[in-house]
Amino acid sequence: MNPLRWSFRAQFLAGFLVCAGLLGYAIYMQIEQGLVPCPLCIYQRIAFAALGVVFLLGALHGPPSRGGRASYGVLALLAAAVGAGIAGRHVYVQLLPKELGSSCGPPLSFLAETMGPLEVFRTVLTGTGDCGNIDWTFLGMSMPMWSLFWFVVLGLGALYAGLRARKTRLF
Repeated sequence: MNPLRWSFRAQFLAGFLVCAGLLGYAIYMQIEQGLVPCPLCIYQRIAFAALGVVFLLGALHGPPSRGGRASYGVLALLAAAVGAGIAGRHVYVQLLPKELGSSCGPPLSFLAETMGPLEVFRTVLTGTGDCGNIDWTFLGMSMPMWSLFWFVVLGLGALYAGLRARKTRLF
């Protein structure tokens, strides 16, 4: 069965399940394997959660109109683009040489206690703690690299699902 020919609802439900699986794996790695997430990891999790919510809402709603489906596709693409931007920044920080300061600052809990929300967001994205460490790899790619891959795949998949021409039913 070709997933590119699935219904809009099935494609968006699959997107939700992928997001839930990725978040579940990240939480498993944190709790069972002891990998403590850095601030950029936390922001990637938030982006996956937001993307998963858009996928779930689209799957539950299943809009009959092409415009409705396109709206969900574009919303999911936007959420995925934000996540890809964050993951891309994380990959950049990881690939910087250590002597150039490839870190992202103090823990997010400390920042939240000492700064306002906009300043916390700006500080985390400037890349100043342990975001430069590569603690886990699979097939030669770190977790942020895999996150970037999945954000791109899910974003393009959502856009395809939202914009794909559907066969009209007569009955």
